[in-house]
Amino acid sequence: MAKELDFKIFNTMTKTMEVFKPLVPGKVRMYVCGVTSYDLSHIGHARAAVIFDVLFRYLQHLGYEVTYVRNFTDIDDKIIRRANELGEDPLSLSSRFCEEYLVDMDSLQCLLPTHQPRVTNHMEQIKDMITQIINNGFAYVVEGDVFFAVDKFPNYGQLSGQKLENTRAGERVAVDTRKRNPADFALWKAAKPGEPSWESPWGPGRPGWHIECSAMSAHYLTVKFDIHGGGSDLAFPHHENEITQSVAACQESRVSYWMHNGHVTNNNEKMSKSLGNFFTIRQVTERYHPLALRHFLMSAHYRSPLNYTVLQLESSSDAIFYIYQTLQDCEDALSLFQDGSMKEGVGLNVKKVGISADAQKCINKLREEFETKMSDDLSTSHILIGAFQEALKFINSSLSMLKKQQKQQLSLIQSLTEIEKEAKLVLKILGLLPPCTYSEVLQQLKEKALKRAELTEQDVLGLIEERAMARKNKDFSRSDQIRADLTAKGIALMDVGKETVWRPCVPVEPEQDAPSVVVEQNPPPSVSS
Repeated sequence: MAKELDFKIFNTMTKTMEVFKPLVPGKVRMYVCGVTSYDLSHIGHARAAVIFDVLFRYLQHLGYEVTYVRNFTDIDDKIIRRANELGEDPLSLSSRFCEEYLVDMDSLQCLLPTHQPRVTNHMEQIKDMITQIINNGFAYVVEGDVFFAVDKFPNYGQLSGQKLENTRAGERVAVDTRKRNPADFALWKAAKPGEPSWESPWGPGRPGWHIECSAMSAHYLTVKFDIHGGGSDLAFPHHENEITQSVAACQESRVSYWMHNGHVTNNNEKMSKSLGNFFTIRQVTERYHPLALRHFLMSAHYRSPLNYTVLQLESSSDAIFYIYQTLQDCEDALSLFQDGSMKEGVGLNVKKVGISADAQKCINKLREEFETKMSDDLSTSHILIGAFQEALKFINSSLSMLKKQQKQQLSLIQSLTEIEKEAKLVLKILGLLPPCTYSEVLQQLKEKALKRAELTEQDVLGLIEERAMARKNKDFSRSDQIRADLTAKGIALMDVGKETVWRPCVPVEPEQDAPSVVVEQNPPPSVSS
């Protein structure tokens, strides 16, 4: 038995790795900032969702009972502005994009959080918290607006390290000269003509951006809870202001661990709607399988920036195709031994036979590496390489042996069964175990590859037939050209016995000929991007 490892988390508050210890043994309370629902979500939003979904799954794997809260900001300046542009009711627009977000999350295999509160359904909790902050002397009212007085809070900046003189006045809102300090932020905004509003002790209006998460996290998780997560851009000012107003409302308020994921970048620049350099989840999954996108989003440590490139997505798509093809081949082989129809007792209960020493070594290494990397601040980027790849290779080599020999078949079958089980557990915790059969997801991956290549399966089969004819006629130049052209488009041809099959691959452009050789032909088609 492997030694149980401590789960270590990098805490943004202390800037150190800390052993995770929940406030209540056996239970974890976790809050993650969700999206502002005014448009389709981009892959930066997807990264945060996937990272904290992996955390949710891993905590459950460790045996914790997890209460996971992820909110929707469904009333905000951006929502109102977008609704005005479209001539749509703001609350109708935000509700629509909340539902679209859930569709995207389902495609990425993110589990549903325990609670998904929306701001508009929690006005009473928000107003109660603002009232408490005012009563405690940390906020002031100006013409129906309520502002938090940051000067009253001596520990302001403890999470981000930001000093008051460096704060970004005007974040999300214009600079307001009525403030006592430019860094003071709105808890409640007085109603403006034509905007949604709610009654309050300070007049009709709506909440500021930061107060919503303080109120909803306290409502669902109490004022003390274990983990608060979100993108690194939220550490300041959003999470800094959350801490400030939560403690101002109740001195006992405390979050044990703050976790922040890095940005997704495009050409090493943060991907954002304001910069116009973003790709929506839908745009990516139109061309790549959602599980390929999920794999890509885990391909760097969650705290590091992740640079978006087509090559990275192609590599992730190729990686999961190999995983599912290996597991499909394993499943097909094992199915032959499940019904007891094989001769010489091969179909008997294989549990009576032990697995091989090499198989046990492979399983132990996979298990140990998985637990070691996951317990080290969710190092997902290392998990799908190393021991996991070795396990897949072991499966493939065992399948070859199974076909060739009659001796030790029972041990091989049991070894394959146990290694497949361990590999599937890893995929399940990472959210990469497909919801359908392996054959179905492999077909979906092939369909996406054909779409990127701008080909139909009939086109590929026709080229396979043409290549076979060229080989028969010893026209190897044409045969090689067909294969090279398809490879450049992400379609790999594989000769299996007398048959040629195809599978998706990472597009590879043919090598250029030497300068001294003149080639009178069109260049191969460019790789789709």
